[in-house]
Amino acid sequence: MTSPFVEVVSRSSLRERVDQLGAEISTDLKGEVPVMVGVLQGSVVFLADLVRSMTIDLEVEFLSLTRFGHDGQIGIAMDIADPLEDRHVVIVEDIVDTGLTLASMRRLLEVRNPASIRTVTLIDKAPRRIVEVDLEYRGFEVGDEFLLGYGLDWKGHYRHISSLWAVMDLEVLQENRLAFAQHLGIAP
Repeated sequence: MTSPFVEVVSRSSLRERVDQLGAEISTDLKGEVPVMVGVLQGSVVFLADLVRSMTIDLEVEFLSLTRFGHDGQIGIAMDIADPLEDRHVVIVEDIVDTGLTLASMRRLLEVRNPASIRTVTLIDKAPRRIVEVDLEYRGFEVGDEFLLGYGLDWKGHYRHISSLWAVMDLEVLQENRLAFAQHLGIAP
């Protein structure tokens, strides 16, 4: 029987790519003090590793979004503390798929008159794109598989796993939320 979980990006590959992204952003924003805006909660692991790999001064802020209304409009659940006017902003996302959330977030930030807005995402699910969005930096491009680990969760679990895994049979996880933990040998 084929495993319902397949490692798609190893810990070492993640580390190497995140270091490359940190170097690229550091080069592009040399002489500036960018505001790295982590989108909660999924970006936390990626953001922590990314900023540690950067070689310029920077600030870290967090933003939490919520959906409301029948049409799924995006609102801010937790806002950035400091003003962004004339600052270089880098949105740090764990995953971009349809682009709808990122497009809304960029509009919410643009009204604050930053000097620039860039986006770095760990995972780009381009095949799912509904609206075009600017992704200046991307870690990995993947298809439509459901992913776990390195910040990506299933009902709040598995963000701490240090590699990325594809769930090949989502029904297994739906029937037993501990199935992945059992696969990894970390189940209680």
